[in-house]
Amino acid sequence: MEFAKTVEAARRQAGAWKTEGCTIGLVPTMGYLHDGHASLIRRAAADNDKVVVSVFVNPMQFGVSEDLAEYPRDIERDGDVCRQNGVHLLFSPDAGELYPDGFCSFVDMSGLTDALCGRSRPALFRGVCTVVAKLFHIIQPHTAYFGQKDAQQLAIIRRMTADLNLPVNIVGCPVVREPDGLALSSRNKHLNPAERKAALCLSAGLAEGRRLLENGETDVRRIKAAVRAPMEAEPLARVDYAELVDADGMRPAAAAHRPLLCAAAVFIGATRLIDNFILDAE
Repeated sequence: MEFAKTVEAARRQAGAWKTEGCTIGLVPTMGYLHDGHASLIRRAAADNDKVVVSVFVNPMQFGVSEDLAEYPRDIERDGDVCRQNGVHLLFSPDAGELYPDGFCSFVDMSGLTDALCGRSRPALFRGVCTVVAKLFHIIQPHTAYFGQKDAQQLAIIRRMTADLNLPVNIVGCPVVREPDGLALSSRNKHLNPAERKAALCLSAGLAEGRRLLENGETDVRRIKAAVRAPMEAEPLARVDYAELVDADGMRPAAAAHRPLLCAAAVFIGATRLIDNFILDAE
């Protein structure tokens, strides 16, 4: 496996592979890789001749009061996960490499970014779109892979890629969970044992929402209330949002028509967790 710390080194290696006729799959991450990331890497390895993983804790997508300094980092561990799952290049630039002095160009989007996490974290998607667009230009992958746990991010990246005519195929991959249902997240590391147990209120609420929808419930207010109930009953939890939206446009759902995204975010102590499910068109 090759390592690159600079844009020039990553671009040179990816360009050499493309000259050889290789297909390239890119898995953008913020590091502290877990089995969810590994599932994306394995999918990329199955689909492509070469796999590039980027590890970059993107300061642009964190607000002033958010957990940039506390975000978990372990590049040696990340390298082990990459080697074990078929990665050919690990690109791990520092912030000054991607955002040098004088950097003042950004990728902004409206509409899709206004709801859910975008409402709670106004800096988030400007940062996501800017860094992902940069990675696409640097690596020029044929395909890029993102987890469905960040369903709004996935929809935004698909829209950005289409709007900017970027020649990258976007693949969404299923949420990976712990045996008890908690969605894998790098932020789970911050949970103490009591908080880890309390965090199950998130998946429990979503499971109840799914049960109602699959049994024919169409009242959005009742479904949202059912999703919120386990979180509101948990003393260690503070609900950020629980919403039903159109899965493509992120518009609030007036009724439970498919495709439908049911998404929720909750603070467990100081740690913010997100999860969701999608009911596809029948």
